[in-house]
Amino acid sequence: MELAPLYASHLATVLARAETALARGGFDHLLIASGVAKYQFLDDRPYPFAANPHFVHTAPLPGHSDGWIAITPGRKPVLVYHQPADYWHLPPAAPEGFWVEHFDLRVIRRPEEAAAHLPGNGRLAIIGEADAALEGLVPNNPAAVLDYLHYQRAFKTPYELACMRLASVPAVRGHAAAEAAFRAGLSEFEIHRAYLGASGQNDLSLPYGNIVALNRHAAVLHYQYQDIAPPSRSRAFLIDAGATHLGYASDITRSYGDGDARYGALIAGVERAQLALVDQVRAGRDYRDIHLDAHRLLGGVLHDLGVVKMSPESQLETGVSAAFFPHGIGHLIGLQVHDVAGFAASDAGGTIDKPAGHPFLRLTRSLAPGMVVTIEPGLYFIDMLLAPLRQGRHASAIDWSLVEHLAQFGGVRIEDDVVCTEGDPENLTRDAFAAL
Repeated sequence: MELAPLYASHLATVLARAETALARGGFDHLLIASGVAKYQFLDDRPYPFAANPHFVHTAPLPGHSDGWIAITPGRKPVLVYHQPADYWHLPPAAPEGFWVEHFDLRVIRRPEEAAAHLPGNGRLAIIGEADAALEGLVPNNPAAVLDYLHYQRAFKTPYELACMRLASVPAVRGHAAAEAAFRAGLSEFEIHRAYLGASGQNDLSLPYGNIVALNRHAAVLHYQYQDIAPPSRSRAFLIDAGATHLGYASDITRSYGDGDARYGALIAGVERAQLALVDQVRAGRDYRDIHLDAHRLLGGVLHDLGVVKMSPESQLETGVSAAFFPHGIGHLIGLQVHDVAGFAASDAGGTIDKPAGHPFLRLTRSLAPGMVVTIEPGLYFIDMLLAPLRQGRHASAIDWSLVEHLAQFGGVRIEDDVVCTEGDPENLTRDAFAAL
């Protein structure tokens, strides 16, 4: 896939947005710090570094620290590229690639040298963390500028969509290898290693820590460990894992069983619901309505399997469905897995409220072409959420013996990354699996 012409158009869009943001905030220049490496307390061991997403949105350098970009309307953007003289660590290679020609490039050896290459007068909007400050240049992160830039970042350019398609390819290779490792009876740790090997990612390049959950661990929404030893019996496997390309993320979840008929029916039911919800990713659709429809569809799965003897609408109204589906249906995705401005009322700020009783939904905006969202319905058997249900007035509507059986498998989640277009949604995840 040829990114060079797409990037040229993308950068023109980024610069035009920056010019509008500066005008709105009353600024002359936009300075963007890539960020600095951080170290553990009382140690010289660094934390994993990720560049400021505003920096990566402009230049495809997701692992580049101590860099700066200066945008001044009417001028070629300046990119200060930190390439230290260092024999303890491998420094960045000399700048090259399809992006270089678009910048007035300045190479520095020490971080403090950047200040000499950046505008020092005029009204400055400086985006970055506080510790990126240079002498006379302290990030101020003006709200008017950030509100506009964050809101617009939801609308992906063709370059960004191409990067996200490319991020899906290694991820589905990893998912296929992980499923095979589960079928072979391997441990969570060994499954994770199989994913890394097949996807060509390492733990630092992943967009988030892989969720590799066997059996009851699948009921922990963000399960963060990987058991070294395999369980005596691998009943179920949930994997939530992605990959990156030039800083853009994929975010994919799949669930698998060992052949148990009732758990298999649960997976099939969630799969049907998920595909129906993917079809709702259309221009003008309020994402909050997709979330509420997810509760109705998943309530239908619980009803049809005999887990809950209540109508889907009654489950939604009483909160029963939330005991089995406690998270939001998804979120914006792009440079960040949970991309910014999910609640923004407009490019001037403001907030669109979440539906009452649904505190964990991450996106409340109406969809428009160019937005990329996840659709990730799930059904889980989580003791701390089921305990109040056992003691509540709807306890008799639950088949607790069936709940006990399914709890051995933890739960089910199925997640795709989906592009809102002018017409039918584009499913980046399913397209990548189809091309395996």
